[in-house]
Amino acid sequence: MLLIKNAVIVDPATEGGECGDGMFKRDILIEDGMIRRISPRIEETETVNAEVINAEGLKAGPGLVDVHVHFRDPGFTYKEDIHTGAAAAAAGGYTSVVMMANTAPAIDNPETLSYVLEKAAETDIHVYACATITEGLKGQKLVDMEGLFERGAVGFTDDGIPLMDEQLVKEAMLRASALNVPLSFHEEDPAYIVNNGIHAGSASEYFGIGGSDRMAEISLIRRDSELALLTGAIYDCQHISTKEGVELIRQAKRRAVTAKKGRIHAEATPHHFSLTQNALIEHGTLAKMNPPLRTEEDRMAVIQGLADGTIDLIATDHAPHSSEEKARALTEAPSGIIGLETAFSLAVTHLVREGHLSLKTLFDRMSMAPAGLYHLPGGRIAEGTVADLVLFDDTKEVVYESFCSKSENSPFTGQKLFGSVEMTICSGRVVYRK
Repeated sequence: MLLIKNAVIVDPATEGGECGDGMFKRDILIEDGMIRRISPRIEETETVNAEVINAEGLKAGPGLVDVHVHFRDPGFTYKEDIHTGAAAAAAGGYTSVVMMANTAPAIDNPETLSYVLEKAAETDIHVYACATITEGLKGQKLVDMEGLFERGAVGFTDDGIPLMDEQLVKEAMLRASALNVPLSFHEEDPAYIVNNGIHAGSASEYFGIGGSDRMAEISLIRRDSELALLTGAIYDCQHISTKEGVELIRQAKRRAVTAKKGRIHAEATPHHFSLTQNALIEHGTLAKMNPPLRTEEDRMAVIQGLADGTIDLIATDHAPHSSEEKARALTEAPSGIIGLETAFSLAVTHLVREGHLSLKTLFDRMSMAPAGLYHLPGGRIAEGTVADLVLFDDTKEVVYESFCSKSENSPFTGQKLFGSVEMTICSGRVVYRK
């Protein structure tokens, strides 16, 4: 049993609040993994043997939910494993994460799915898994979606590899729609890419090499948003990076509402709303990711998309790599950065403090909306809901010098940010304490 005293609660589904938009000061009583009572005052004498947490000066939000993480298990556990990934998530305020399926072997069969879910059940947070859309990530034959869904897959994705067969995408959408589960797409057409992870613009010009043209993303978002409207699928556009892509999603969402068919979603990563292609010039491979960091105009379009709800999900695309891999030449090093431990601070710094999002809206994008997409518990702070919470100080400066993740491939190391995760509570248990 836990009794949290004097917390300013931020609930994304609550209107009003004496402390500002969706915020109110309350005590929270947690018992058997659930929020049992929320009240202006709960006396300690009313609760026997409860651990009392004085949250004076802190805010409490619903535990963060990340629908896009890579825990590298099986196959690449020197970079990360499910246990270290879950620890990194807890340190970042996350209580639920959804693992991607591009492991080795890929999560395209019941045996590998069972393996990752069994390991996930041993962690301190809720760890879910997607299965692949195609067998072996080859883009040729669909997996047994129905069978894998029955065995616990919460969605399907070939993340990391774009699907180029339009008819296969359409069939996948029809089958996933029947299951009412999302399909998440990595939208980068290789026909427009010379070197992955490098924007075709001032960054590629600086290094004197070819890069990734913005049309790589635009062309596939245009195709797949149309297919989602046609099939009625739940379509999730991953890590959106271009202003044109944002506008295509905005238009598709409006059409879906009008037609009452299809559900359109989009993810923004913290690095795409925090950095531009200039970071690649400054940090080299530590700022190399797919899709690449683009222009300031693109960054601001992503932020505007988050503000108006066009982009409804903030997802880290947590992608650990070893120091040796990131030490390779720019065109040879793998793309991707870690993100779970810095995401909340980056969001507070670049979205909330700069006036683009309120804390209430931020917790919608980082908790309630992602939980809703995958039909997961959480995303709220209300009586009778699961006790997944994060206690934080959004005014506190924080500098990240080390990480709980096995890897340290981040361009944000040493930067001064705002927004400190002080404690993470999952199913009523303290799983991280600063």
